[in-house]
Amino acid sequence: MKAIVVHEFGGPEVLKLEEVPDPKPGPGQVVVRVEAAGVNPVETYIRAGNYGPRQFPYTPGSDSGGIVDSVGSGVTSFKAGDRVYTSASISGTYAQLALCTEAQVHPLPANVSTRQGAAVGVPYATAYRAAFIRTTPRGGETVLVHGASGGVGIAAVQLMRAAGLTVIGTAGSEKGLKLVREQGAHHALDHTKPDYLQELLRLTGGKGVDLILEMAAHTNLGKDLTVLAKNGRVVVIGSRGPIEINPRDGMTRDAAILPMTLMNATEPELKGIHAALRAGLELETLRPVMGREFPLADAPKAHEAILQPGSYGKIVLIP
Repeated sequence: MKAIVVHEFGGPEVLKLEEVPDPKPGPGQVVVRVEAAGVNPVETYIRAGNYGPRQFPYTPGSDSGGIVDSVGSGVTSFKAGDRVYTSASISGTYAQLALCTEAQVHPLPANVSTRQGAAVGVPYATAYRAAFIRTTPRGGETVLVHGASGGVGIAAVQLMRAAGLTVIGTAGSEKGLKLVREQGAHHALDHTKPDYLQELLRLTGGKGVDLILEMAAHTNLGKDLTVLAKNGRVVVIGSRGPIEINPRDGMTRDAAILPMTLMNATEPELKGIHAALRAGLELETLRPVMGREFPLADAPKAHEAILQPGSYGKIVLIP
């Protein structure tokens, strides 16, 4: 089969398309024929060496949508031909076939395409863990989804709207703002405009927001603390570097800053998260939005694209 293989840390150019042996399932394992592989920012950080040591060579990727190709002994949840999405993988999903444990594979409802399935794993699980495990949103609260037009942001907007919150989302283009409104946000603000936070305060009657789901803390965290309501919370989902904040902005509000990463989720958490996501997909309260598609050989271009401003939906690779 064909797969993207990384032999050393570096820029996007280290993503090489190679011919590798087809994986075979062992006990408790599933091989998925990948029809679309999701691309996530974290995979660019791993490729660049920002997440510590890594055994080489490796194939990136955890998210995919596809069809079960084969199963190993002891697998009871799936059979060949089942439509599924993956949330992790033993062998990596930037490939035509992906080897997974049974727990890393999830049923894909009939109303969701396999391309959409590739947009579920990391984005929706991250948004769910941020919004419902790191904090507890309450119906009637107001939430700011800071960076709402990307994969995690769209998931957060849909989840928060379904939970009964007033949702304010930001984006950096007219196309992105339109998308944010279409996904259920009550208000959409252009975060490239210098006065957008003043507009946010106007929308909340000067009170500020109760909860912020933050995709770019390296840019926004200091400003976030100035638009929180009393006892407000900021859940840090993404950050690409350090930032200086004024602790007094948090102190005067009794604010909480709650950093998180999906990699810290426990097995019971993940089981509950994906049960909830499956229900949302079936009921169509969760609707993955596709962005750009690249052929598998263009994985380097996909890694460049996902870090560019103006995110819109989920970037996927098509093997």
